[in-house]
Amino acid sequence: MQKEKLRNVRKRKGFTQQQVADYIATDVSNYSRKESGDVAIRKDEWEKIARFLEVPMEEIYEEEEAKQINNFDNITGSSGFGNNINGNLYCNVPEFLLESQRELIEMLKKENQRLQEEIKSLKNQ
Repeated sequence: MQKEKLRNVRKRKGFTQQQVADYIATDVSNYSRKESGDVAIRKDEWEKIARFLEVPMEEIYEEEEAKQINNFDNITGSSGFGNNINGNLYCNVPEFLLESQRELIEMLKKENQRLQEEIKSLKNQ
């Protein structure tokens, strides 16, 4: 479900998806998927976006549509789930999902380093 309230407020305020993505520390394609409803927006992200747009969260917030993924048949050609020799359940996660998470982790590490350096420089003033 598209986040029409969010999109309308963002456009009304004159911000691009890139600007919001930068503020919440994600890439623009991921933010675009959030705004289009393909990727869930976490509560802390809603709060950050509201701060960035300088509006109450209620003005932009829309409930997430419940999505249930049972398997990756359309991606892997099989269910992607099974039991290993010890009887433990495992799941084959598509590589593009793993890569997306790796990129996010790397971006967060860089942002964390930048913030640590900023704090250190403020302490030295």
